[in-house]
Amino acid sequence: MGRVLLFVTATLLSVVVLFTPESGVPTAPPGTDKVIHTLLFALLAFTGLNAKISRILPVLVIYAGVSEVLQELITPLRRSGDWLDALVDVLGIALGWFIWSRLTHRRGLRTTR
Repeated sequence: MGRVLLFVTATLLSVVVLFTPESGVPTAPPGTDKVIHTLLFALLAFTGLNAKISRILPVLVIYAGVSEVLQELITPLRRSGDWLDALVDVLGIALGWFIWSRLTHRRGLRTTR
């Protein structure tokens, strides 16, 4: 249950980060948004895999694309969709999977010894 709660929390965080209106987004150095996108989707992938949510990785890839389309379409947000954001989202998903798989592999090695 705790692992699912961590994923739900990460998902809620992603909704806040991705759908905050432009007026509420703090200014930051160029490229900071790409780092945030990468880390956010890495967190989603890691917590989703850790919670054993089936097919989470393809669902997150779809979420990455849909979130950018919605940012473009939801006029009150005054944000623009960016294909590069979606690309770094997918990079974040791969990073989250990589970290999760390495930690899982190491735990597996420890339990078999």
